[in-house]
Amino acid sequence: MTILLYILGVVLFLAAIGLSIGLHEIGHLVPAKKFGVKVTDYMIGFGPTLVSFKRGETRYGIKLLPLGGFIAMPGMYPPKEATHTRAQDVPDEKTVRGIVREAAKKRHANQELADSQTQNPADSQQPVVTDTREDGTPRKGRLFENTLADAREFSNRGIEPGEEHRTFYALNLPKRLVVMFGGPFMNLLLGIGILALVLLGIGVPGPSTTVATVVECAVPASEAQARQATGNDDCTPKDQLTPAWETGIKPGDKILEIGGTPVESWDHMTEQIRAAAGTTVPIKLERDGQVITKDVPIITSERPKTDEHGNPITRADGTPETEQAGFLGVSPTQELTPIPVSEFPGTVWSSITQTFSALFHLPQRLVEIGQIAINGGDRPADGPIGVVGIGRVAGEIVSTDLFDVVDKVQLGLSLVASLNFFLFAFNLVPLLPLDGGHIAVALYEGARRRINLARGRGIVGPFDTARLLPLTYGVVGVMLVMTLLLLYVDLFNPITLRDLFGG
Repeated sequence: MTILLYILGVVLFLAAIGLSIGLHEIGHLVPAKKFGVKVTDYMIGFGPTLVSFKRGETRYGIKLLPLGGFIAMPGMYPPKEATHTRAQDVPDEKTVRGIVREAAKKRHANQELADSQTQNPADSQQPVVTDTREDGTPRKGRLFENTLADAREFSNRGIEPGEEHRTFYALNLPKRLVVMFGGPFMNLLLGIGILALVLLGIGVPGPSTTVATVVECAVPASEAQARQATGNDDCTPKDQLTPAWETGIKPGDKILEIGGTPVESWDHMTEQIRAAAGTTVPIKLERDGQVITKDVPIITSERPKTDEHGNPITRADGTPETEQAGFLGVSPTQELTPIPVSEFPGTVWSSITQTFSALFHLPQRLVEIGQIAINGGDRPADGPIGVVGIGRVAGEIVSTDLFDVVDKVQLGLSLVASLNFFLFAFNLVPLLPLDGGHIAVALYEGARRRINLARGRGIVGPFDTARLLPLTYGVVGVMLVMTLLLLYVDLFNPITLRDLFGG
């Protein structure tokens, strides 16, 4: 049964990845079609196609490897004719679409010339001119020239004559930004939606007013660490018995009131107990559906100092600061409690900023992971983790007996929310082939056009994105190395559920 539950967890995680990727690509697909761009393919995953169907001019499908997705829009790499065309070359037209139409004419003319040379052996012996200088003299081919030409040809393969206005590069700047930002934005919305379900619906683990354990004796805070270090937690004759132990408070009791004041939370109860040192207070409990009241003499004991959040305050040497305060001798159960709606925006913002911070430090953390992979050592639980590692953790969440069903749902949804926040942040990195790279190119192109207009040079054609292919290949190579590195450590030095949550 454990193995089946583990497999179920992995399958559910893969489904969550597929959903996140699918919605990401829909974020590109919908505005692209709305703006009239021809979309030839909508695919989830990479590699061999498992299933596909065609509706209209678009083929929809799922591929073998759920490591990403894409939509195919002709014109991601504009033809060279468009990149070298200015508005003054276009009669009676001062728009980008006019430039596109003029460039299409040049492209078709060049294609007809190439076809005629192929049909005429004599002409076919003529040297191929890949580009020309401003004075019209031939320019020889350069490094990557063939690759760039192939990229441009492949990018514009789905466009028929007369459809040049339906290319991606023919869109104006605002529309291009909407299309490219739509994908990450869908991941952001999905992450916020899931986080709202987790935080506002299910809740977050926190101490409740229900008693989990009753402590027998009050150990002074200055001695507690030393006893734990030696493994001796037994009471000594000099230790004072706790009020909870002496008055018969039991695990499972729910504390309702202290001194006639309703208990709002564990922290509220703790404040009341600490302030009641040396006094006897009535404590109202709920036990097995019945309400009982006990008069409890609160003792004064050496306790750790706490901040406004209830966290212990420590000195520079790591030892806790202490004070004399009231002590009852109970510990709370952990329950899922929804957070106030007013706290949700701040929590979302904190999650997003933490994601961007983690992404900023990712190169450094990957170097550390590489050193661990080579030299061995313990892998940090807060370090980067790949798809295989996350799938492994998801399988453990479903199959473990450390949490109940609600806790498992809460952890699983939190994992998916974090994944979508990462997809949002990662895709905004301003490097091709990521969405952020296309956004950066569009912003550069828009700035360049404004500068040219200000200088009286007129509107210029789209930026030659294909010139960035060497950089794109470099980014893809780095991403591949990162994927393989994380795959290796996830298989041979994995982060487990106990590493993340203890137990």
